[in-house]
Amino acid sequence: MDIFLRTAIPFPCTHTFPKTSTTISKSIKAPAAVCCLGKNEGNGLSSGSFQTELEGHENSKSSEEMLQSVESVPEKKHNDIWQLFSEAQQNIMFLYKQRTAAMEELEKMKMENKFLFDRVEQLQMKKPSSGKDTVYIKSELLLRIDSMVLTGMIDTGEASDLRTSILGSKVSVADDFSDIHHKRDAELLAELRHVSDESKKKCFHVVHICTEMEPVISVGSLASYVTGISRALQRKGHLVEVVLPKYSSLILDEVQGLREINAEFYSYFNGQQHQNRIWTCVVHGIGITFVQPISHSSFFSRERVYGYTDDFERFSYFSRASLDYIVRTGKQPDVIHIHNWQTAVVGPLFWDVFSKQGLGGTRILLTCHCFDSQCLAQPDKLALCGLEPSRLLRPDRLQDNTKTHLVNILKGGIVYSNKVILLSSIHSKGLIICSLSHGLEPTLAIHKDKVLVAPCGFDNPFWNPSMDHFLPQRYSSDDMKGKAVCKVALQKRTGLSENASLVLVGCMFSEVSDVDVENLRALVWIASRKGAQFIFMGTSKISSISRIVESLQEELKDDNVRFINEYEEALSHLIFAGSDIILCQSFDDPVLQVPLKAIRYGAAPVATNLIDTQFRQIIDHDFESTNFSRYISKAFGSLSLSQAIDEIKKNPSQWNMKIMDAMSKDFSWDAECCDIHISAYTSISNL
Repeated sequence: MDIFLRTAIPFPCTHTFPKTSTTISKSIKAPAAVCCLGKNEGNGLSSGSFQTELEGHENSKSSEEMLQSVESVPEKKHNDIWQLFSEAQQNIMFLYKQRTAAMEELEKMKMENKFLFDRVEQLQMKKPSSGKDTVYIKSELLLRIDSMVLTGMIDTGEASDLRTSILGSKVSVADDFSDIHHKRDAELLAELRHVSDESKKKCFHVVHICTEMEPVISVGSLASYVTGISRALQRKGHLVEVVLPKYSSLILDEVQGLREINAEFYSYFNGQQHQNRIWTCVVHGIGITFVQPISHSSFFSRERVYGYTDDFERFSYFSRASLDYIVRTGKQPDVIHIHNWQTAVVGPLFWDVFSKQGLGGTRILLTCHCFDSQCLAQPDKLALCGLEPSRLLRPDRLQDNTKTHLVNILKGGIVYSNKVILLSSIHSKGLIICSLSHGLEPTLAIHKDKVLVAPCGFDNPFWNPSMDHFLPQRYSSDDMKGKAVCKVALQKRTGLSENASLVLVGCMFSEVSDVDVENLRALVWIASRKGAQFIFMGTSKISSISRIVESLQEELKDDNVRFINEYEEALSHLIFAGSDIILCQSFDDPVLQVPLKAIRYGAAPVATNLIDTQFRQIIDHDFESTNFSRYISKAFGSLSLSQAIDEIKKNPSQWNMKIMDAMSKDFSWDAECCDIHISAYTSISNL
C-alpha cells in the first residue's frame, strides 16, 4: 500500500492523517475462517481435516459465500486507498490555499511597509532638519546668543564677535554643538568662545521682518516666499533669520520647539515704553523670533491676520518692536528685509531713528508682491511709533500722490529702502511701473534704478519627480518612463479609463483663483470631444471654491471628467505627474506656483485665457522681464488647450522633446529668484 500511495502522490507530504490510517487497518483485516489450515504427510496441507472442519460448523458460510468474501478484500482495499487519496488531496488543497493566503498577506504587509517608509521620508522632508544639520544648529546658536544678551550674560560687542564666528564656521559647528539643547547658557558660552575662525567666509546675514511665513502662519503668497527664498539663501551659505508677530491663536501645529525666552525688552509706542515678550524656534533650519506685546496683547490675538481698522497701529508697533529687538540683542545684519506695506514703515524708522544705534553697516530691502494694498493713514499716526509727521508729509517722502492730506506707508517703504524687489513671474518692470502700480507710478519712476523684478519659485526638493515619494514611479527629463506609469495610476485612482493614449488634463483651484466658469465649461466641452480626460481638484476649504467645483460637476456630467472637492497632498503630486496638460488660471501664480510645478513634472501649462497681446509684446521687447516670463511666453504663452491636444496627437515626438526641454529648466527658489536677491544684497552692501 505504501508503494501505491507513493506512486499516486508524487510529492512528499509531511502531514499525517491519523483518522484515515485507523480506518484502513480495520477494513483490510482477513476473516478468521480463512486462517484455519492443517498439515498432511504429502504436501504439508490436510485437505481432509479442512473439509471436516467446514462440515463441523453448521452455522458457517458455504464455500461459495466464503469465496466471495475472500474476493471482496481487494475491492475494499481499493476503495479505502482511493478514500485515503481523496482525503490527502483535500488536505493538500487546504494547505495550498493556506499558503496562498499567507503569501498574499505577506505581499500586503510589504506594500504597507513601503508606503509607511515612503510617508516617513516625505514627512521628514517637511520637518525641521535634524540636530546634526549645520544650518539648523547655527540658527539655534544665534537664538541662544540673543538670549544671553537679553539676560545680561554678554554685551552686544561680544555677541557680534560670536555671531561672526558662527557665520564663518563650515564644519566644526555640527560636530561641536550637536547636543546644544542639553547645555546651559554658561556652558554653551564657554564653548562658543573657543569656536575657531579658520573657516570664515564672506556671507550675508539677512533678517526678515514680516507678517507671514510657512508653515507658521500663511495667508497669501508672502508666506511661501519668505520660507522659499530663506531656505534657498541658506543652501548657498548665507544666514537668514525671521522676526514675526506672535499670533496667539493662529500659530499652527507644525511649529515645534517653540520656547519662551526668560527675558523681556522695551519698545517705544505712543510716547511710552512697552514691554515685549520673546519666543523662539527653528523651522526648516531658519531661526524665528516671535515678538509678543504685553500691554498691547490684543494686537495679535485675533481670528484673522489682516483686515482690522487698527491694522496700522498693530503693524507699526510690531515694526518698531522688531527694530528695538535687533538693537537690544546687538545684531548687525547686512540686510533688514521688509515686506509689503505691513512692515514698510521699518524703512523711515530705520533711517530716522535706528541707523545710528550700531546699525551703520545695515541696509534696507523692500519686497512688494503687489500695489493694490498700500495703507493710507492720517499723518499724526506716524508719531505713535516715534516718527515726526511734519518731516514725512512731503511729496518726496510719505505723502500720498493722490490724497495729499494722507501718508502712504508703502510709498515710504519704497522711498526709504536701498533696493525694491517686485515679485512677479510674468510682468516686466516697465509694465508694473506703468500699468500696475495703483497710483505709485511717479514714485516708482523716480526710484526705478533701485527697482528689480524677481519671479516666484517653488520648493525644488519637495516638488521634484525624480525624488517624489508620492509617485508610484519616479522619473526625470533623462528617463521619462515613470511618467506613463504615473498617468495610468492617476486614471486608476480617479476611476477614469486606463488608456495611455488619451490626453489627460489636470486643473487646480485655490481660494484666490479667478475662475471664469463659462469659459472653463466651454474648454472642457470642446476638449472632451477630442477624447481628453479632465481632473479638477480644489486646494482649500473655501466655500466659494467648493461651490464652483460643485457647479461644474453638476453641469459637466461626463465619464471623462472627475471632480475632487478637497485637497490631498499625495494626489496633487500625482495629478502633476500623471497629466499631459495643466490648466492654469494665470501664469503669474504666487500662491500655488501651478505653472512652475507643471513644467517641472513634464505637464504643459496652458492658460484658460490666452495672454493678451500687450503682455506678449512687452515680453518680447523688454529685457527687464524675468527669464521665466520670456520662456513661458515663447513656449506656452499663445498655446490654447485645443492646440495643445492637437500637437500631442499629431506630433508626439516633437511634443515630447518640448516637454523634456521644459523639465530641464530650473525655476525653483534656488535659481533666478535667489540670484536676483543675492545680486541686490551685494549691490546695497557696497553703498
